Amino acid sequence: MKYLIIGSGGTGGCIGAYMTRAKADVAMIARGCHLEAIRRNGLFMETTAFGQFTVYPKISAAEEYSESPDIIFVCVKGYSLDGVIPFIKRIAGKDTIIIPVLNIYTAGEYLQEKLPEITVADGCIYVAANITDYGKIKMHGDIFRIIFGIRGREATAAEKIRLQQTAADLNSSGIMGIVSENIRRDALLKFSYVSAQAACGAYYGVTAGAMQKDGEVRNCFIELVREIDTLAKAMGVDFGEDIVKRNLKILADLLPSSSTSMQRDIEAGKQSEIDGLIYSVADNGAKLGIELPMYEKITRELRSKLKNKY
Repeated sequence: MKYLIIGSGGTGGCIGAYMTRAKADVAMIARGCHLEAIRRNGLFMETTAFGQFTVYPKISAAEEYSESPDIIFVCVKGYSLDGVIPFIKRIAGKDTIIIPVLNIYTAGEYLQEKLPEITVADGCIYVAANITDYGKIKMHGDIFRIIFGIRGREATAAEKIRLQQTAADLNSSGIMGIVSENIRRDALLKFSYVSAQAACGAYYGVTAGAMQKDGEVRNCFIELVREIDTLAKAMGVDFGEDIVKRNLKILADLLPSSSTSMQRDIEAGKQSEIDGLIYSVADNGAKLGIELPMYEKITRELRSKLKNKY
């Protein structure tokens, strides 16, 4: 199996580093100073699972890549999706499977609309990591899991084989790889965590540590998760478990310094995924005629606070 990872930041960089370390056939796409630093010095990782290590991955700019991979992990920010579509069209073969692992819930559906001739699965990732310097990534906590599957239909026999092999290769790399039988539910389940952490963190200007302690901030996080559960039921999705309990367990396993990339981008004055991660929840609630008071409040205040600021 030949793998390509588009994007080498906190998400794609971790996947690429672990798979390179396990000697999988994997290539990575990066750009700018990050690309040059990795070419020059390798990709330096700080992890809780394996400590510090450096790998020397097969890495290039998009315009330099000319192979045809079996699996493409798309690990860019939601606002960069349109920019990678021409590249995917150029390199994808007839049997290539695209697996987006973005924070934005509708990424797979959006890519499939733009790439009708290519199989686009859906996916989600559980990992807390960020670039600390060019060519350097730090992971915050042990959790590292990728869940993926075909959305809205039964996978073909060939697709099932490739997805199962992908899961096996991820597991051999130290990443928990899971083929989902209901990726619509599982991707929304992941969204219920990252959206709540992003909204709570951005609203209060705090990291995970503040949400791990009893009090107003933690209560806000809990209420946001409950509202995602309400939204999911209105969408016809039943999680089948207590997602508050589940997401609090994920939160407890993070380092107190952890924050979402959306929050870090806002603090740095950069473009962020706030539309897809926070505003879309309140907007979808309004479309479905349900009240989501905490999301509505945070959306209203952040829209007012950030309007024309960046």
